Amino acid sequence: MSLPLVAVVGRPNVGKSTLINRITQTEDAIVHEMRGVTRDRSYHKADWNGVDFMIIDTGGIALGDADQFQGSITSQALLACEQSDCIVFLVDGRTGITPEDSDIAKVLQRTKVPVLLAVNKLDNPEREDEVLWEFYSLGLGEPMPVSATHGHGTGDLLDEVVKLLPEYEDDADDDMINVAIIGRPNAGKSSLTNRLVGDERSIVSDVAGTTRDAIDSIVEHEGKKYRIVDTAGIRRKSQIEEDVEYYGYVRSMRAIERAEVVLLMIDATLGLTDADQKVASMAAERGCAMIIAINKWDLIDSAEKRDEIKERVGERMTFVGYAPVLTISAKTGRSVHRIWDAIDAVYQSYSTRISTNRLNALLTELRDFGHTIVKGSKRLRLNYITQTATQPPVFTIFANFPEIIDDTFKRYLENRLRSTYDLTGTPIRLKFKRKN
Repeated sequence: MSLPLVAVVGRPNVGKSTLINRITQTEDAIVHEMRGVTRDRSYHKADWNGVDFMIIDTGGIALGDADQFQGSITSQALLACEQSDCIVFLVDGRTGITPEDSDIAKVLQRTKVPVLLAVNKLDNPEREDEVLWEFYSLGLGEPMPVSATHGHGTGDLLDEVVKLLPEYEDDADDDMINVAIIGRPNAGKSSLTNRLVGDERSIVSDVAGTTRDAIDSIVEHEGKKYRIVDTAGIRRKSQIEEDVEYYGYVRSMRAIERAEVVLLMIDATLGLTDADQKVASMAAERGCAMIIAINKWDLIDSAEKRDEIKERVGERMTFVGYAPVLTISAKTGRSVHRIWDAIDAVYQSYSTRISTNRLNALLTELRDFGHTIVKGSKRLRLNYITQTATQPPVFTIFANFPEIIDDTFKRYLENRLRSTYDLTGTPIRLKFKRKN
């Protein structure tokens, strides 16, 4: 059974993300004065008095708003309500009740999920009584005063939250595979996430930059568990104009740090770009296993053009040449099912452990073959090899003169390891030490 869910909802800019950060004691939720910064549902782990739960940060609900994203944002927030065990309806005590608050209250009155009404931005406890009376008219019970910024009243609110939550048994997630879907803005990451997860988990739009946070979803597929993280589109820092977009960039980098497998999305209609290479380099540097998915393949109707795209990827992505390449269409679902097998395969390589006997049998073969390095009076001899880590695999090699080993010889050794053992999709690390 999963952790209980608590959804924080309200109209835009009432302080939902600030309250989330106060409760979780993190800065995971993006906070900004701009209206509509939070768009998707984002899930954050929290605890209070020994009770663990997941708290959902939602986009601001604006019923009937004509904004290009607002319909999807509101749908995401309402879906979060349906999935939750408890709803915290946050309103702004400084502005008083607005028509939007009244509309949302009418929707929440019809839900079967228990609702707590929290009045935010009451930074002066002495004025609480004169402010709170107005909010009784929303018909959602006794309003609770809080200040998300200063922390006033949040403890009392959480006391009431945990009373409403069901008991749960914490599932061990040691065998869960953490997958981050990464790539440039508008490459189709959210569409693929929704395909893999099986519901409209992330807002899909053809406007670049729709996803601003890294969004986690737990999926079970054929008896295996996966954490799928839809990340904001990553661009170079120099190309990031809004500070909100920069926060999304930071969340994406954190998602890569946590990931075991990254799924790099490339837009077939644009072809491989410098930005794609940069994103791949970030993931490779952090030692993640990798799959390359060329998306929107259904829009390329020329066989010659398709060959050209594949050739370009092969030529310019040699630094992650170990990554399998899939062609998919996230929108239509074409070949998306192949991704599950690819994730399992690269994760197995990423976690593989090769016995020392097998490794040294390869080393004996290399010595017999005679491929080595000679610099002046120094002739390299590889004495011993052992695997010293997994995720990614790390191989430590003892030699008489490790200082003369150059990049060309390192590539030779890596290629021999890959041709001998199944290391598809995973980077490997080579360390060299002097033989005592």
